[in-house]
Amino acid sequence: MSTQLDAPYFLGGPYRELTVLDAPEVPTVVNVATDYPMDRMAEIFDSTFTALFPALGELGIQPVGPAFALHTRMPTETVDFEVGIPVDRPLTEATTADTGLTLTPSRLPGGRIAIISHLGSYDGLAEAWGRFMQAVADSGHQPGLPFWEIYVTEPSPEADPATMRTDLVTLLAVRDEG
Repeated sequence: MSTQLDAPYFLGGPYRELTVLDAPEVPTVVNVATDYPMDRMAEIFDSTFTALFPALGELGIQPVGPAFALHTRMPTETVDFEVGIPVDRPLTEATTADTGLTLTPSRLPGGRIAIISHLGSYDGLAEAWGRFMQAVADSGHQPGLPFWEIYVTEPSPEADPATMRTDLVTLLAVRDEG
């Protein structure tokens, strides 16, 4: 299924079935992690968002969508990824937050994407990714890099994990028609 949206894809949904979209590039501010241990990913989310929102406020940059994690390679025991938020205008250069964390300008890539929403706890994300990638392949598309998760429901101690929404997104590889 292909859809045209009036708002950015990360403000739409939920996407109850595989949806293919032509997405615009979106500026972001991120914390970049390279060769980061998978079993410590929660730590980087906490430190990033503790630093990110106050720093954006000082710079006069506004968030325009939910938090995300963008993966630039397939995870093993470690992962290369960016944790951040889409913003109303690009950060002109890397900046160091009061916490000492370096915040970097980046982007959610534009191009042909596939997206689906996972409704439920983060514990079900690995299985949801497997189903999503299979659905992408079954639809005749080829997933590419990067791929990302959009945390539509802000996690909080009061949140019911069963009602949380995480959108799974992959850039689609361009097929060689020759």
